Amino acid sequence: MTLSMYQASVPLFRTLLGALSGVLDKGAAFAEEKKFDPSVLATARLAPDMFPLTRQVQIATGHSAACIARLAGVDVPEWPNTETTFEEMKARIAKTIAYFDGFKPAQIDGSEEKEITLKMGASNVTFTGQRYLIGFEIPNVTFHCTTAYNILRHNGVDVGKRDFLGNY
Repeated sequence: MTLSMYQASVPLFRTLLGALSGVLDKGAAFAEEKKFDPSVLATARLAPDMFPLTRQVQIATGHSAACIARLAGVDVPEWPNTETTFEEMKARIAKTIAYFDGFKPAQIDGSEEKEITLKMGASNVTFTGQRYLIGFEIPNVTFHCTTAYNILRHNGVDVGKRDFLGNY
């Protein structure tokens, strides 16, 4: 049995973002339990030159939604990156997962050889749909979900591998 483009994308992104939402729940609960302003975690970063937690969530959700849109051949949603709280980050994740619900497998399946061109800096990079999904978007979404998890873990939130893996 072959793995379709839909099967390789939407379920994986749902799992990663669902797990990210659960990790955010633990981060918010940690701040409440320890009685500190949750914005401390929302603005935390692993290194001075890395994005904070809020931006990690925005990028993970933005990349996954853009990927599905491009594979389906529809306009990429333009969502402002204005989230600053745990509630807003969780709402963005929920909005992204709901966005996936608007697609049927037939819209994405068969996009393996579809040409997808992205503007990166001063140049354009062209991928086949399969290479775009497997070599660019899955690593990007996974990286930003992992970094969000690591920001919270680094700051003392009790999360483990099972939290990162989510419900598969």
